Amino acid sequence: MHEEALRDPPRSPSEETPHQDQEEQRLARAAALAACAPVPARIGNALAGTAGWTDPTLVKSHRFYPKGVSSPAERLKFYASQFPVVEVNSSYYALPRPGMVAQWIERTPPDFVFNVKAFAPLTQHPVEPARLPPDVQGALPASLFDRRRLYPADLPAETRDALWERFRMAVDPLRQAGKLGYVLFQFPPWFTATRGNVRVIEECRRRMEGLPFAVELRHGSWGMPGRIERVVDLLRDLGAFYVIVDEPQGKQNSMPPTALVADPRLAVVRFHGRREETWDAPVGVNEKFRYVYDPVELAPWAETVARISQEAEQVHAIFNNCVSDHAVVGARGLMALLARRSAALADEAAPVPVSSAVH
Repeated sequence: MHEEALRDPPRSPSEETPHQDQEEQRLARAAALAACAPVPARIGNALAGTAGWTDPTLVKSHRFYPKGVSSPAERLKFYASQFPVVEVNSSYYALPRPGMVAQWIERTPPDFVFNVKAFAPLTQHPVEPARLPPDVQGALPASLFDRRRLYPADLPAETRDALWERFRMAVDPLRQAGKLGYVLFQFPPWFTATRGNVRVIEECRRRMEGLPFAVELRHGSWGMPGRIERVVDLLRDLGAFYVIVDEPQGKQNSMPPTALVADPRLAVVRFHGRREETWDAPVGVNEKFRYVYDPVELAPWAETVARISQEAEQVHAIFNNCVSDHAVVGARGLMALLARRSAALADEAAPVPVSSAVH
């Protein structure tokens, strides 16, 4: 599908500001590159996808789903025809229902891969009581009923144990079907590099024994020179995947884009956009992640993904800039660059015809 054909018509010059004009040019370059991507978005052992397929701004943009593709089943089937992998983001906000997971399995090709983000309280984040399963809510102490948000430390030990078990039960059908890429443990920005928090990671790994386990760290203390290598070594010892990130730099909640592979089974790169002015600001997710990757920004990542694809059995490039079709365009653009790179290398390796060599 040609993304540029689906975009809104450009405004007249009199209606545009210089900033809007630059943004339109960026969008046009990104869309033109995305139109050259393979379908589905995969080159060799490198797979690209987005963090979700039901974002309201994506649906309302009319830039990805064709007309008439409107039901949940149709949208997932179409998404899976375009991309080989998706990251489930809704599981961060509420535990997936077993019946829903079974439908995901049925509606996607045998080799389609789901990555699942861990439920908020499992990664030290707070949760709204209404997001807990009804029976778990009912078992909470009365003193917690009126809390707007509950942190893991607020919950009784038996409640925490129940949530861990429910989450495992929710994702295990994907594992059994051979469709689970990883469970993402994205720790909060205030989760600093301390020995106590290393023990938290170790405990999370123990709780997820037998399931593919990926760790994304968000406080800059983990990424300091000399420490990041030790962190990756730790994850390697735990049999965990290190999540490489692309995101704004220079903030306390910024991790460097250090491309290290902890476990040779899988390398993970997550693209959050580079909107510096909203990265650590109290804004909604749409404002934080409203970013279009220009092809010149993706080109170095194409080289990086190609390199780590030699170190890992598979690479997942997940675009989390899920506003309108920005993530779709980014994921396709990265694969288009990898396709060009692969074609250029094939041309260089092709034998020279004998007739050409004679002259």
